Amino acid sequence: MDRYRIYYDGRCPICMASRRWVEALAWYGQKEFLDVNQAAHLAQLPPAVRERAMGQMHLRLPDGRVLGGFDAVVALLERMPLLWPLWLLLRLPGMTWLGGRVYSAVARHRYALSRCVGAVCRR
Repeated sequence: MDRYRIYYDGRCPICMASRRWVEALAWYGQKEFLDVNQAAHLAQLPPAVRERAMGQMHLRLPDGRVLGGFDAVVALLERMPLLWPLWLLLRLPGMTWLGGRVYSAVARHRYALSRCVGAVCRR
C-alpha cells in the first residue's frame, strides 16, 4: 500500500478543513499529516522546500518526490476516487497555470479568508 505524507499549516483553519476532507475521501494509501509548525516535521523536508513550507501544502509521494501547492492538490485528488472528475478537469491544458495562481492566492491570504490572525479566529 502506498504511503504518503502531507505537510500542512496546522494553525490554518482552511488547511485543517482540507485535512478533514482528505482524511474522509482519500480511501487508499497510508496518510500521515505533519504540521510544519513543529520543527521535527519541518526538518523532514528538503532544505529548498522548507523555505516554502509555511506558504503552501507539500506532499511526499511514496517514491520520495515532494510536490508543493497546486501540484500536491492534483496528486491528492488522484487518490480520491469520488473526486476523479475534478482531478481530470485539473489536468486539462492551461489548468496548471490557472490552478497554480488560484492556489497561491488562497494560500497567501488563508488567514484573512478564514477570518483568523495568528491563532485567534473571529466567528
